[in-house]
Amino acid sequence: MKKTIFKGIATALITPLTEKGIDYENFGRLIDWQIDEGIDALVVCGTTGEASTLTDDEHRAAIEFAVKRANKRIPIIAGTGSNDTSYALDLTKCANEVGVDGVLVVTPYYNKATQKGLVKMFEQIADHSDSPVILYNVPSRTGVNIEPATYEALADHENIVAIKEANGDISKIVETMRRVNGRLDLYSGNDDQIVPLMSMGGIGAISVLSNLLPKKTKEICTNFFNGNIKESARLQCELHPLIDALFSEVNPIPVKAAMHYMGFGENYLRLPLTQMDETKCKVMLELMRKQGLKV
Repeated sequence: MKKTIFKGIATALITPLTEKGIDYENFGRLIDWQIDEGIDALVVCGTTGEASTLTDDEHRAAIEFAVKRANKRIPIIAGTGSNDTSYALDLTKCANEVGVDGVLVVTPYYNKATQKGLVKMFEQIADHSDSPVILYNVPSRTGVNIEPATYEALADHENIVAIKEANGDISKIVETMRRVNGRLDLYSGNDDQIVPLMSMGGIGAISVLSNLLPKKTKEICTNFFNGNIKESARLQCELHPLIDALFSEVNPIPVKAAMHYMGFGENYLRLPLTQMDETKCKVMLELMRKQGLKV
C-alpha cells in the first residue's frame, strides 16, 4: 500500500526575498502561521516559491530551513524537479538527507521530453529517492503534458505516489483517473478546480490561494470530505474572483504582493519577474478585504 503524504490542502509557499537573499525571519513566521492556521502540508521551492531564480545554495538551504522549522508538525514537500535529470537527482538526494516528507518533481521544461523520456526520468528519480514522489504536470509553463497513458505506466512504481495536476483539461484528468484506478493520489494544481478534481477522486490541492487563506481554502476540502458538497462548491465559487486576481499576472507575482500587504516580507521578486500592475493589485486587495484580510 502506497503512502499518502497528505489529504486536504498543502500551501505552495512563497519564498520571502530581499536584495540580500532569502528573508528567513519572515519565512519562519510564515511557516509557523500556516501551521497554526491548520494547513495540512507545505510545499517549498516550487513555482510559487520562485525556485527558478533561487541559487543552488539558496534552494538547498530553504528546504533544510523549512524542515527544521516545521519540526515534524506537518509534512514538508520539496520542489526538486529540473530539466536536467542529474541535477534533479542531486536536489532530491539533498532534500531526502534533510528529512523531507516528499518531493515534487515537475516535467522537464524547454527540452520538452517525449512521453517515453518522461517515464524514464520520473522512474530514475523515484528509484533514487528515499521519500515519495509527486509528479507535477503544468504544461502551460513547461511546454509538455503528462498524458494519461504515461501516468498509467508510472502508477505501479512503489515510490511514485501522487499527481499534482495543473493541465486544466478535465477530460484528460477523467481519463487519467480511469487508467490509474486508485494507484496514484490526485491533487489539484489549480485553485479554481479543487472541487471538480475532488469529484473525480482527488484528495485535495497544492494551493496558491492558501498562502492568504489557509483555513478557508482547507474548508473547501473538509466540507467535501464530510459530504457537504453543496457548501464545498459554494466556497469554491465564493473564492473564484480572488483566485482570478491571484492569477491575473503570472504566478507568483500577485501572491507575492498579497503576502507583502499581509506583513510577510518585502514585495521583492527577481527578474524576469516584476512587481504587480497597480490597477490589478488594487482589485486584488479589495477582494482580500472582502475576505476579512487586513491589508
